[in-house]
Amino acid sequence: MIRWLIFVLAYMALSFYVLQALRTISKQPWWSWIYIAVSLAVMVNFIYQFTVGEETGRVLSIPKSYAFGFLLTMLTFNLITIIFLFSEDIYRLISGLYQKLYGEEKQFGLPARRRFLSLLALGIAAIPFGALLYGMYKGKYNFKVLRYNLEFDDLPDSFHGYQITQISDIHSGSFDDRKKIEYAVGLINKQKSDVLLFTGDMVNNMTSEMEPWADLFSTLHAKDGKFSVLGNHDYGDYIPWETEELKHQNLEDLKKLQKDMGFDLLLNEHRYLQKGDDKIALVGVENWGKGGFKKAGDLKKASAQIQENDFKILMSHDPSHWEMEVIKDAYHYHLTLSGHTHGMQFGIEIPGWVKWSPVKWRYPYWAGIYKEMGQFLNVNRGFGFLGYPGRVGIWPEITVITLQKKALT
Repeated sequence: MIRWLIFVLAYMALSFYVLQALRTISKQPWWSWIYIAVSLAVMVNFIYQFTVGEETGRVLSIPKSYAFGFLLTMLTFNLITIIFLFSEDIYRLISGLYQKLYGEEKQFGLPARRRFLSLLALGIAAIPFGALLYGMYKGKYNFKVLRYNLEFDDLPDSFHGYQITQISDIHSGSFDDRKKIEYAVGLINKQKSDVLLFTGDMVNNMTSEMEPWADLFSTLHAKDGKFSVLGNHDYGDYIPWETEELKHQNLEDLKKLQKDMGFDLLLNEHRYLQKGDDKIALVGVENWGKGGFKKAGDLKKASAQIQENDFKILMSHDPSHWEMEVIKDAYHYHLTLSGHTHGMQFGIEIPGWVKWSPVKWRYPYWAGIYKEMGQFLNVNRGFGFLGYPGRVGIWPEITVITLQKKALT
């Protein structure tokens, strides 16, 4: 109760400060009343959703995620505005003290100056405010197809030009627009790749989240099949269960659902992709993540029955596995496919110029293609979204990778 009281007082103090800026730039009272109404609505909805709202657990439900998203948008707007105005108030305070101590008649806080700074602050704050709203309205379904050509010295000849489509982090429990998902599934099939690989996090918490979408994702197809692995969210670790048996059954139900949808789920095991006499080893591990994330992945077990000189593609949900174990392994894994980071669903990307997101401070390998010790990693930015119900700058991704043999290019 005390923390909610502190939250309300802090939020209202920030809002009151920003309200002064609105009153400075306009004598029309309706601007102020609109701001007050929106601020109160966002605060009340957030409190409601996180006190008496539905569902418990560490992963936000759709209503909670929107409550969080709108709060984040308002706080961003308020804080940026306050940074400008507070600096002006500090200047005026110091100036006032100087005038009082030395008795000089100087005008330090001109109304015109205050109005200019208020306009500047509100204008700059409006940019991320609008971006976050756009991210919730359009950005989360702004699907992009990213294409990469990767060359290898030892790729089997028959696999030159072999095309892989990778998707990751579906997070079906967050979806709220079937038409957009139908479009994305159609976009995946439009690539007409040889194989489709899904690298984990089909749900947020429970198998039931995927059931309304199972018929749609069952229509995904690739001539050499669809393969999948589990991500950290697929185990149901982020919500309370009445019994361990129910939690276990949820995971078994998800495994069965994936099979019914046509996915071959790799649980620390391998398959061979065959073309004539040539083959590629496709290895899939369960989730392995650094820190507090589940470490069910067993690379040794998954690769126990393949040959050291096989060309290998590894599916591992969390890129920290590649960083911590895969590139140091005695076996050479030519290409690892991961997801997990979502690119934090927020950042700036201008191909060839800028690729930045705050998630880089947590994951050094967070989006796109990387190469270390002659081994490639692709970190998919994710198909869905989680927490903040949107994306800004880091768009949902369908990856298409074409394998090429250097001698044949």
